[in-house]
Amino acid sequence: MLQQQARFDAFVDTYNDERPHQALGMNVPADVYTRSPRVYRGLEDLTYPFHDTTITVTHCGRICFKGQKVKLSHAFAGQTVGVTQVGERIWLVTFMQYDLGYFDDETCRLEPIENPFGSKLLPIRPE
Repeated sequence: MLQQQARFDAFVDTYNDERPHQALGMNVPADVYTRSPRVYRGLEDLTYPFHDTTITVTHCGRICFKGQKVKLSHAFAGQTVGVTQVGERIWLVTFMQYDLGYFDDETCRLEPIENPFGSKLLPIRPE
């Protein structure tokens, strides 16, 4: 792993500091890069007023719900999700305005909704 990281670091240095890019007028990225004047402050605190509960995802990508562990994803670690009951034993997990999936409180296995972050475009229709 360390050898691969060293190779990657050398590639990044070459790519950004030595190799000219045609799209940049044969300059290297380091010559044209400027720092953004805006300060990144992260996401504002997420709230879910219409959900039954708000839960912070653990560092290992799970939520703890009524003493059970429900696996979401490492991508949500440290983020807050909303959980709301939609059936007798069925719960919906939401991140921001995206519904991620459902789980039942017996198996606690999340069944994801088909790509909630996917394109909202309609297919092109031949005329």
